[in-house]
Amino acid sequence: MRFNDIDVLGHVNNAVQITYFDFGKVKYFETLKKQIIDWRGSDLVMVHFEVDFMEPIFREHEIVVKTKVYEIGNKSLKLIQVLQDTNSGHIKSVCKSVMCGFDTKTNKGLVISDEWRELIQKYECFHP
Repeated sequence: MRFNDIDVLGHVNNAVQITYFDFGKVKYFETLKKQIIDWRGSDLVMVHFEVDFMEPIFREHEIVVKTKVYEIGNKSLKLIQVLQDTNSGHIKSVCKSVMCGFDTKTNKGLVISDEWRELIQKYECFHP
């Protein structure tokens, strides 16, 4: 949490919480690949997200981002993320998002690669 994340009401601004979810996505996919990802050439792009804000986050809260892919389709995958207070266990906000396969050279949709599919399925221990 940075000083600039706090708004005039004394809590983390809602728009800033979206950047926390973005950091969580980056860490999730880097954990899967076991390396830093160059997103400029990535074959996944964000196409939709929605956030529900349940409780304000204040400076003294210790927050963790939890990320999970819960569904893999042909050309898309769905994620759920939560910002959770590590001390109280309270869920502060929930983000549901959709990422799609994407070819950066042709600007066209792609089928989710077998590599991503296998890494996610192994990590999440599920089969479609």
